[in-house]
Amino acid sequence: MDRATIGRDVTVALYAVLIYSADSAHAPKETADTSVEVATCDAHADQLASAAVMTAAWAFTPRDMARAIRADGITNGPFIDAKEIVAGVYILDAPDLDTALAMAATNPVVQQGGGVEVRPVHSGGFAEPPEA
Repeated sequence: MDRATIGRDVTVALYAVLIYSADSAHAPKETADTSVEVATCDAHADQLASAAVMTAAWAFTPRDMARAIRADGITNGPFIDAKEIVAGVYILDAPDLDTALAMAATNPVVQQGGGVEVRPVHSGGFAEPPEA
């Protein structure tokens, strides 16, 4: 099941890459000009985008900005208190899982002590308002 339906009639192979790190380098005021880590992330993203294999990407803010919602209320911090958090996610368009794994393995966080998780996308896409 390496195919995902995007929109109404387009089917492509999509893989979500979840980036795990001790924390996100993307604090609100950090840019590629002020942070080596952000510059490294941006260079990797530019490489994937230039190869036309990354279709979307989101860098999350640091863990102290997260809020977790549970039935008993809202708490500060990530949903699960763990050594590593999800620092971002991006979507790859790849012909198969092995190719997606090879592309994801080039993420700089892998060399920096973190890691990535690759999952085939089942369904979804950017939300559009329902037709009236």
